[in-house]
Formats: sequence, C-alpha cells, structure tokens
Amino acid sequence: MTATHTGHHSQTAHRPWAEGLTVFAAVMLMIAGVLDIFRGIMGIAEDDVFVTTRDYVFAYDLTGWGWIHLILGAVAVVVSMGLFQASLWARVAGVTIAGFIIIANFLSLPYSPVWSIVMIAFSGFIIWALCVVRKDDSGEFDHS
Repeated sequence: MTATHTGHHSQTAHRPWAEGLTVFAAVMLMIAGVLDIFRGIMGIAEDDVFVTTRDYVFAYDLTGWGWIHLILGAVAVVVSMGLFQASLWARVAGVTIAGFIIIANFLSLPYSPVWSIVMIAFSGFIIWALCVVRKDDSGEFDHS
C-alpha cells in the first residue's frame, strides 16, 4: 500500500516539474528569438556595435549575419508559441532551432564575443529543458 501511494505521489509530483520546464523553455526561446531578431536588425543596418575581425575563416558580410540571426530569431519566436501549447512538433523544432542558434552564435563569435557566449548558454538551457521531459503512456509529459 505504501509503495503504491509513493509511486503515485512520485508520478504526480513530476508533472508540474515537467510542465514548468516546458514553460521555462518556451519563455527562454522567446527571449532568445527576440534578442536574435534585434541582433539581426543591427547586423542588417551594419551597426558599429560589432567588431570586425581580419582573416576569420567564417568571414561573412555583416548584413549576411544579420539576415541569418533575423530569420533564426523569427523562427524561434514562432516555435516558442507552439511550446506554450505543449506541442510535440514545437519540442522537436525548439531543440533544432536552439541548436542552429548555438551554431550561428559560435560562427559569429569574433563579431560579438560576449553576446555570442550568452546566447550559446541560453540555447543550451533551452535544449536541456526540452530534452529532460518525455511523454508517458497516458500522453502527458512526465519527468523521470
């Protein structure tokens, strides 16, 4: 009787945690997306905020980087709205877009080193939050 009660309590105690991680990921992805949109606009406008580096292997035009970040940011905002509805497609897309944000920020490290590292960390937390929660047999997300 105690084992059944403890097992049931343990299972229900994990659901709010799982839902909380999904909301955390949705909010973080929305923030990362909006900030990436702003970074993209600054790049397209060729703002003087960015550092120029000579002889960088992945040297692109600043406007090109701006468009990349703008598109990634816009997709991240759309995906984050799907995460608020706990959609499975949004979870998969959230991990994917956060991975692309990590890659884009790694490749643009010389242009904005501190901000790129902050965005890589943001995206890492997003991927973690979306990967820790999985669906149980009843169709609800559960944290194990």
